[in-house]
Amino acid sequence: MKFSNFLFPAAMKPEQDHQIINETLREGQLCDELGMDMLWLAEHHFDGICAYVDPVSFAAALAACTKRIQIGFAVAQMSLHHPIRMAEQMSLIDNISKGRLVVGLGRGTAYNIYDYQGYGIDPAEAYERLVEAEDIMIKAWTTENFEHKGKFWNIRLPQLRPRPYTKPHPAIVRACSGEEAMLGMAREGRPFLMNIQSNEVTKQRMDLYRKTMRESGHSEATVANCVENTWVWRNIFVAETDAEAQRLALPAFEAQQEFRQAMRKKVYEEQGLLLKQDAGPAARNQVQHSMICGSPATVAEEIAKLDDIDIGGLLMVFRMGPMPYEVAESSIRLFMKKVVPEFKKTGKALAAA
Repeated sequence: MKFSNFLFPAAMKPEQDHQIINETLREGQLCDELGMDMLWLAEHHFDGICAYVDPVSFAAALAACTKRIQIGFAVAQMSLHHPIRMAEQMSLIDNISKGRLVVGLGRGTAYNIYDYQGYGIDPAEAYERLVEAEDIMIKAWTTENFEHKGKFWNIRLPQLRPRPYTKPHPAIVRACSGEEAMLGMAREGRPFLMNIQSNEVTKQRMDLYRKTMRESGHSEATVANCVENTWVWRNIFVAETDAEAQRLALPAFEAQQEFRQAMRKKVYEEQGLLLKQDAGPAARNQVQHSMICGSPATVAEEIAKLDDIDIGGLLMVFRMGPMPYEVAESSIRLFMKKVVPEFKKTGKALAAA
């Protein structure tokens, strides 16, 4: 199993932005120094839920100040990006990082209408924009004298420069919040990122994912490669004892949930808009499903349950809500020193999708 840090830091007040952004760079460098496999970056605008806001700029900064760790997006909201500009930026970061980039793509947020309004994008167009943009990016990376006439973009260019460091292009992975989206990736023989689910749902989806790939005619080698490069999200906190972990992590997790819910409530009160209404309690809001918290032994025991499901990697948020950087740093160090050695890591890089 591979292990990664999903750098998803909240800045609850604008005056915290500078501090949180710089602490998050330190957190990424720490994970590189400690030998973690990967860093993942989010994209959220105008609400402080993700302090650095733009994963493209932040990935470039991380590529320049780290040496070996992979850097990916979980995810870039492609409805908000011009695909040729994005393809150029990805090629540049792929060159700066010498091939350490994983381009994680998604349609866009299902919760924050401000993201779309701030960029003048109709959220109803988000999925179609994602599909068209991804096709444009791949062709721009791999062909010359490229022309495209589509629903959202009409494009003509002689050659995209710089060419990607990774051949034929950087690895691409999609986020799948629902089962149907996951099945689409299975039919295409592609890896995916799974949002927070209960262990039971995680197992059901991974079993169905493998089954669907085989039924779609993909080889066992493709199935194994896709599973190895599929990542599952959990929040993680490690302390010397279970009691200490709960004392430090649970209030931070609860404050994070309250902060996010308050923003969505504000949007609804202002505009009467909800992009998505949860059909029942979501796993990401329930600590028993969303967070693995405890001593190194407890955390290792819980992660072993996910290892038994056969997933490629854990996409983990260590710093939650208003948690001080030093507290998150201690958790990361304990995790890398006392939890990771319990698991055999393959270290195999994500193949280009």
